[in-house]
Amino acid sequence: MHQDELILTESSKRKLEAELIELRTVKRPEITEAIKRAREYGDLSENFEYQAARQAQAILNGRIAELEALLERARVVADPVTGGDTVGLGSIVRVHDLETGDEWEYTVVDASSADPMNDRISYSSPIGQALMHRKVGDEVTVQVPAGLARYRIVDLRHE
Repeated sequence: MHQDELILTESSKRKLEAELIELRTVKRPEITEAIKRAREYGDLSENFEYQAARQAQAILNGRIAELEALLERARVVADPVTGGDTVGLGSIVRVHDLETGDEWEYTVVDASSADPMNDRISYSSPIGQALMHRKVGDEVTVQVPAGLARYRIVDLRHE
């Protein structure tokens, strides 16, 4: 796997494609209509509605471009199959911090599904990379913001 390679599961790709369709067919026409209405108010230099609609349009166009680039660049893989004894996409991994004794449970997901605040980490994150293809009992060392962390995989299951 290349460092800058982006992997998406089939289900994540479908979600992103659905979002892109929604943005193009629903949100873009709504913003275009808002801009049209705001222009009718007159002087555009002091027209808050017009400025807000133009800003919303720029944000929307940025998100559309981001999704298009992501979908064009991504390598799509099948959704994870349950089972197996190594960490992969869809694995729920319980790790034991060898320094502090704390335990965490992470779900390894593709980049578009990552949500670190809810312990859903991307396979391409430092911790995700360290855990990929490992087994229960394996120890990994990973660079985290606080320095080096050492974990032992104590449990592994799949979504």
